[in-house]
Amino acid sequence: MSKKPCSASFGGSLTALQLIELDACSQCRECLKVCPVQEVTGNPAVSPPEKIRMFRKFLKATNGLKARLFKKGDIDKKLLEEFTRAVFECTTCGACGQHCTVGLFTQRLWPYLRKEMIERGLVDYEILTKMPEAIQKTGNPYNFPTADRYRPWFPESVKVSKRADLAYYAGCSGAYGAQPMVRGDALVLGVIGDPFTMLPEEEEVCCGFPLFVSGQHDLMEELTRKLVEAYKALGVKTLLCSCPCCVNVMTRDWPLFYGKELPFRVLHITQFVVDALRKRKIRVKKELHERLIYHDPCYLSRGVGITEEPRQVLRSIPGVELLEFERHGLNSRCCGAGGAVRKVFHDNAVAIGRLAIDEAVRKKADRLVLSCPACYGKVNEAMQDHDKKITIVDIMELFAEYIEREEQ
Repeated sequence: MSKKPCSASFGGSLTALQLIELDACSQCRECLKVCPVQEVTGNPAVSPPEKIRMFRKFLKATNGLKARLFKKGDIDKKLLEEFTRAVFECTTCGACGQHCTVGLFTQRLWPYLRKEMIERGLVDYEILTKMPEAIQKTGNPYNFPTADRYRPWFPESVKVSKRADLAYYAGCSGAYGAQPMVRGDALVLGVIGDPFTMLPEEEEVCCGFPLFVSGQHDLMEELTRKLVEAYKALGVKTLLCSCPCCVNVMTRDWPLFYGKELPFRVLHITQFVVDALRKRKIRVKKELHERLIYHDPCYLSRGVGITEEPRQVLRSIPGVELLEFERHGLNSRCCGAGGAVRKVFHDNAVAIGRLAIDEAVRKKADRLVLSCPACYGKVNEAMQDHDKKITIVDIMELFAEYIEREEQ
C-alpha cells in the first residue's frame, strides 16, 4: 500500500455519516465515565472526545476553507504520532458510543480513524503491521502453523461431515489461544447431533477482524470472498461461530466486502444452543450449585446485540445462581483485550482485566464465565501474580460438561 503524505487530506477513509458524527461530538465528556482506558490510565489525551477534537483539527488543516484557498501545510509530525498512539491505545469496546449523548457509533468510527494513520505510515507497532503478511502466509494473524489450527484441540469423538447445511468456524484466537473454548464448542455440537461441516485447516483463514479493527483493509475483500465462496461450495446455509469479533465482522462487514448478501446466515453458538434447548434436542443431565458471573464481550453485546442467549444457556443448568456485574449487557465494561492491541498496550489490558476479576471475587462468584477468546486469554493472564483469584471458564467449555442428547 502506497503511503499518503502527512499533509494529504484527512477523512478520505470515512463515510459521510462518520464525518457528520465527528462534527456532532459536543465534547460533553460523558463518555469518560465509561471508558476502560480512562479508568486505568486517567490520561485525557487518549480520551474519546480528545481524539475526535484532534481529528477534527486535522480535517480542518487539510480540508477546511483555508486549506483550499492556500497551500496546505504539513501537520506537526509529533502531533500525528501522539494522535496515532491515542487512537490505537483504545480497546474499541464501544462503551463511549453506547453512552454518547448524540449517538456516535464509535465502535465503528475508531477503526476508520486508525485506517487514516495506517495509510500515512504512522503506525510502527510490528505486531499489527506484520499481520497482513502473517495471514497471507499461514492464514492467521499470529503466524502459527496452519497444521496446528485444529489438531491440538478438536475432540476425536466428534464427527465432522464433508458437506452440510450447518458449518462451524473456529477462528484464529480460539484455535490458537483459547483451545478449551473451541473444544467446548465442538463437544456441544457433537451432543446436539446435527450434521455440521468445517473447512480444511488450510482453508479456514482469518475472518479479517484484526485487519479491519487495526485499519488495514487491503486484504478484507480477498479473505471475505475466499471464506464465503468456500462455505457456499459446501452447501452451507448457517455458519456458527463463538468468537464475538468473528461474528461481528461476518455479520456487519462481510456483506460489504463480498458486495452482496451472504448466501448463508451467521449465528453465535449460544443462539444455536438456545434453539436446541427449545426444540428439546439436548437436556441438562446434572445440577450445578454454584454462583456464576457472566461477562458480556463488547463485540457480542454492543457489537451485534447478543446478551440474553448466553444467560439462557447458563440458566438452563439447574442449581446455578447467575450474578451480574454492575455494568453488564449493552453497558458492560471491556475486559481490556479488545481492539487488536492487547499485546501492544499489555499493562492497560491487564489492569482492565483485573477490574473484572476483582468485582467477580467481591460478589463471591464461584466462577467467572467468559465467551470470547481474547477475553479468555487476557483475563487468565491478568490473574497471574494478582492477589485475587477466581476460576475462569468459557461458557461452552462449562456447558459441555452438563448436557446429553435428548432421546427422541
